[in-house]
Amino acid sequence: MDIASLDAWYSQSQRRAAVSLLMKRVGVTRTRAECFVRLWIYLSVKQLQESQPRLKPPLAKLELLATEVQCTHREAAELFYSDSDRGSDRAAGMMLDKLEALGLIEKHFDGNATAIQIQPIPEILDPRKPENSVKLKLDDFNPRCDAIPVANLLATNYNWMNRSTNAVPYQIAKILRVLAGKYSKGMGVLRRCDNLNPVGFFLLYPTAAESEVNFFNAPSKSLHLSSVSAEIDPFTMALPGDENCQSVFVRSWMIDRQYLEEYRIVFLEHIQQVLVEMKKDFPNLCDLYTLMIHPMYEKMSLALGFQKTNSDAQLSLYWMYLALDRFLALDIKEALKNL
Repeated sequence: MDIASLDAWYSQSQRRAAVSLLMKRVGVTRTRAECFVRLWIYLSVKQLQESQPRLKPPLAKLELLATEVQCTHREAAELFYSDSDRGSDRAAGMMLDKLEALGLIEKHFDGNATAIQIQPIPEILDPRKPENSVKLKLDDFNPRCDAIPVANLLATNYNWMNRSTNAVPYQIAKILRVLAGKYSKGMGVLRRCDNLNPVGFFLLYPTAAESEVNFFNAPSKSLHLSSVSAEIDPFTMALPGDENCQSVFVRSWMIDRQYLEEYRIVFLEHIQQVLVEMKKDFPNLCDLYTLMIHPMYEKMSLALGFQKTNSDAQLSLYWMYLALDRFLALDIKEALKNL
């Protein structure tokens, strides 16, 4: 089944919506989600056409398969990689293994082909109605209540860099609680008013002078919060009153996609106020650095005035810099009016 056939059976906009929902799961990258949705469409059509040979597109919706369906690695490769030059039977087999590890499918080899069963995916089978009426509020980060939900939120942002799909939230939660014990003023959340769950988070990290060299090294050497393999934090936090502290590392900034457009301005304006308060603890602060990890925030960062500095040869990461005084003087609404 090529892309044209996929579009006929289940439109690109429908696939895109399903992919966005799946990407909220830990470990599900855009590529994995797209491959899974294509597989679901293909297996559904294949099964339905066995009993309804004259069936014509499109599918009304994605439903669970009545039984498992056979699919060879060759079929999977043509399905996953029909619109690109890369991809082999072996690569398709590895993708099926990953989809099984993520709990999206069950499969077994029956001697000739792989028999696949789609697992129940509630967010696609029974999509929730939009929660536009939900109100959010700015609040301090509470390490006792917020560490786990924030860790799961952040893991969806970082999962493309990690092979493990299980340990990432655990690692993040552990780190967040340690950092909150050292300097909680630089941590905050955007919280739902109905159930108090955090749907946005920021972490402003006052950086000790001896750690500033990291901002000029390869970004991949400075991963900690976003990497399960980095046991030792390459950065040292400055303590209040440290006059040698000149840099703030924006180690995290994220809002759940469904709230991003409505709340990013108020969230950024709040961060301006937090930085003003941090200057009372660190009077010589003058530099803002951040790691561009997820591409969805690139346009916003550039609109705010951040400029790219060091990039990385190993991963699609790069450092960005902005003078603190410039950020504090910024009219956020004006800067982001064209986004």
